[in-house]
Amino acid sequence: MTDFSALSRALEAGKLDESLRLLGCLAPREDIAPARARAARVMAGFRAAFGGGERPAALLSAPGRTELGGNHTDHQRGHVLAGAVNLDFLACAAPNGSQVIRFQSEGWPMVEVDISSLEPREEERETTAALVRGVAARAAQLGYAPGGFDAYAVSDVLPGSGLSSSAACEVLLGVILSHLFCRDELDPVTVAQMGQYAENVYFGKPSGLMDQMASSVGGAVAIDFADPAAPKVRPIRVDLAAEGYALCIVDSGADHADLTAEYAAIPREMGAVAAFFGKEVLREVEEAQVMARLPDLRRAVGDRAVLRALHFFADDRRARQEAEALERGDFAAFLGLVRESGRSSWMYLQNIAPAGAVEHQAMAVALAAAEEILGGRGACRVHGGGFAGTIQAFVPLELLEEFRGRMEAALGSGCCHVLSIRPVGGAVIRPLEG
Repeated sequence: MTDFSALSRALEAGKLDESLRLLGCLAPREDIAPARARAARVMAGFRAAFGGGERPAALLSAPGRTELGGNHTDHQRGHVLAGAVNLDFLACAAPNGSQVIRFQSEGWPMVEVDISSLEPREEERETTAALVRGVAARAAQLGYAPGGFDAYAVSDVLPGSGLSSSAACEVLLGVILSHLFCRDELDPVTVAQMGQYAENVYFGKPSGLMDQMASSVGGAVAIDFADPAAPKVRPIRVDLAAEGYALCIVDSGADHADLTAEYAAIPREMGAVAAFFGKEVLREVEEAQVMARLPDLRRAVGDRAVLRALHFFADDRRARQEAEALERGDFAAFLGLVRESGRSSWMYLQNIAPAGAVEHQAMAVALAAAEEILGGRGACRVHGGGFAGTIQAFVPLELLEEFRGRMEAALGSGCCHVLSIRPVGGAVIRPLEG
């Protein structure tokens, strides 16, 4: 049994270095000290919040994610291409022998949830407590007996970054519950579904499954959501450095706060088009049907809903084509599809600026700046949900420092993050036993 003190000693002795290096995508000769210091900070935070000593404790991680293809296609049971990134939630967790989950994220108030009652609570909607209760409730529905635990976490998956800090948090909670109370029997797909359930039913955000799936599974994956209960997940090899490119996520400076209604309108409007044809989601509708009934459809659901449906059909195809391009080693074709996806999100999906925004259009400015600096090379597009947050750019390595410097001069110091695809999803770095 690994108690807290033994876990601390293992970290100090370098016994966790190999795992920390893998999760951080560090090169063999790259300095491990910052990763080790961050883990030590987690341990110190846990000790300060909950005490240390000889209680059993584990170290766990769940990464942020980047959407590589398929913008707003997951909730219509389409295809996506996504990847885990080397930014994560890192946590120390230990069972506490009660029915209360105490979750402390560095810099935020302690969240305490009594899971003796697992029904959704209206007063918890859009809070971390809702995610905690929702993930625990789903574990119970799967036949397990979740108990109380203490967890202290740090995160470099910045909220509102488009890297889905909420999904990383949900996956972390799922990995903790699986390890502490479910004998590690919950596979990555199940953990992802638990997170989506918590976000949809308890938190109150009608998200698809892509964010949680990419975080939970790890690496780059092509996902087919035709059957949301059993999505098909295919690993895709992506070596950006070998192709001569870097992945950059650029913070536009716009805030995601108060945009839930904007996000919710996209699946609602796409669903209205599907309902016009007697279907639940656009995956069940043929694009030709939409074009054939265009006049009636415009009158019934409005033009924006029609345009968003047309984006779905095109970006669903592109997500498949992007995965195929990467598999056959045609990176130029992949970049061309990324550029097409970005234009479609702007023109048809219309998730670059909130409805009615005129004076402040931060994402549009970020995209315009990136395109000008890239000068026809690489590619850039909206990243994730849209409306605020970040854009994504594939930047030639020889242009990287110029790109980062000019983007930060235009949008603010520290706005450009150079990331790697993390090969591992939700992970137990050091288990209770071992």
